[in-house]
Amino acid sequence: MIYAGSHISSAKGYEAMGKQIRKLGGDTFAFFTRSPRGGRAKALNVPDMKRFFAMAGEMELGPVAAHASYTLNPCAAREDLRDFTKETMSDDLSRLEHIPGNYYNLHPGCHVGQGKETGIRLLADVLNSIIRPEQHTTVLLETMAGKGSELGGRFEELREILDRVHVPEKAGICLDTCHVWDAGYDIVDRLDEVFAEFDRIIGLDRLKVIHVNDSKGERGCRKDRHARLGEGHIGREAFGRLVNHPAVQGLPCILETPNDDAGWAEEIAFLKMSCRI
Repeated sequence: MIYAGSHISSAKGYEAMGKQIRKLGGDTFAFFTRSPRGGRAKALNVPDMKRFFAMAGEMELGPVAAHASYTLNPCAAREDLRDFTKETMSDDLSRLEHIPGNYYNLHPGCHVGQGKETGIRLLADVLNSIIRPEQHTTVLLETMAGKGSELGGRFEELREILDRVHVPEKAGICLDTCHVWDAGYDIVDRLDEVFAEFDRIIGLDRLKVIHVNDSKGERGCRKDRHARLGEGHIGREAFGRLVNHPAVQGLPCILETPNDDAGWAEEIAFLKMSCRI
């Protein structure tokens, strides 16, 4: 089995998000901890989080995935930008302790001309400053399309980063289907080989969440343009095979497709109906 859900708005709070995903027919979801374009987070509403946590048990929700703002760059060249990233991510993780057992997903960032090795070192430094052995949230690095100076477009880069994390049990990977396709991994015709490569380089035990998105680009385009399922170059048949792959079982599968509620409800139903394991 899989957990299927979508990326939904956190504007009305955790309890509202739980009700929204139930309406869409899902049993997991993702949300931004604050505006995806940056800014202050809303004041913490602990009673709302407690109500959500109780609801999650009643609904048998799978783990949910919080997402860091896109504007954060943990391997920025400027120290003040890295410090801001540390402060923001630390605040996010402290908030997530009120709904323990979930995930915090982030983009590895761009080395902005410093070089891959420097970028990886700076990113690892940020991760080691925010991850604590006692925390209940697992931090996930997302696979990326590899555009520009972006880190995370190759499994080898992600492994290098994880190898530098001092608390490895609190770090893992979120695999985005659009991103890995755009980075050149053939998840349409060689899905088994891609997961075997992931296992050899990183380890399937580090794979915690799947972002399920079709791609407007051809394989290897490195453009990161999401499409609705079946409206891109990956295609619905490939997603049917994906959700039945042993490597995906038990994982949250989160839609980030450009859609509305009716579209997400249909895609969630498709993913759950397609999973026969």
